[in-house]
Amino acid sequence: MPRPVWSGTISFGLVAIPIKLYNGVSKKSVSFNQLDDRTMTRIKLRKVSSETGEEVPDEHIVKGYEISKGRYVVVDPDELEPFIPSATKSIDLEEFVDLDEIDPVYFDSAYIVAPDKTPKPYALLARAMEKAGKVGLCRFVMRNKQYVAALRPVDGHLMMSTMVFADEVNEPSSVEELAELDDVKVSDKEVLMAEALVDSLSAEFEPNKYHDEYREQVLDLIERKAAGEVFEMPAAATTSAPAVVDLMAALEASVKAAKNARSRHPAGGPEAVEVDAAPKRVRKSA
Repeated sequence: MPRPVWSGTISFGLVAIPIKLYNGVSKKSVSFNQLDDRTMTRIKLRKVSSETGEEVPDEHIVKGYEISKGRYVVVDPDELEPFIPSATKSIDLEEFVDLDEIDPVYFDSAYIVAPDKTPKPYALLARAMEKAGKVGLCRFVMRNKQYVAALRPVDGHLMMSTMVFADEVNEPSSVEELAELDDVKVSDKEVLMAEALVDSLSAEFEPNKYHDEYREQVLDLIERKAAGEVFEMPAAATTSAPAVVDLMAALEASVKAAKNARSRHPAGGPEAVEVDAAPKRVRKSA
């Protein structure tokens, strides 16, 4: 059973709703340790001076902000203390908006919001928000950091996503290549054909169809090596730049291929070629 990462109350007008937060996502990856191949022991990183190469004791390590190349302003932790947000235990709902008004680029980490002790006010808020079709924007403090977040109803319960601040979002106008789109001309026929391709590839979202093939293959490799198996590694996949073809011809061929694949596999979407990239078993080592 997962453990809560935060507990407190949702402040909704004069109503206080006790809740707990659980991580909505458990990210998975494969991590490696650096080892000395002579002794198979872990390598530790030391804090050394970039000027002398000598190790620096913790009591001589301070915080510095680089204002120009090689110039730093040193800031004492005591000087930062007044700016650290107070560790309140309240999620303050400030306003309600439509979900489609929030660009997904603003969403960051997801949390499951669960009722704590008294479920009725929680259920009431979830049902009211679901009926209104609204998302609540709120502020709260967790681990001495202030967050803005979106609280949304999902199938009778609440989910919350922390959000990045507006000045953290990169403006598309800062990307030079996007300016070239203003001069691009496309015909009505090309648009219709592109729409047909989109329609032929449209399907219900099924998250279980997508998985981290690299992680699965690496873990399989590790398992086989740990078991002492001898194996042959598959040839590395080669990639090449796609050939430049006539746009309309490519669209028409893509629509035809997608329709043919859908007719052969009506529930599974377009057919894809599967490549077995797992190491081939040969024999067990003695």
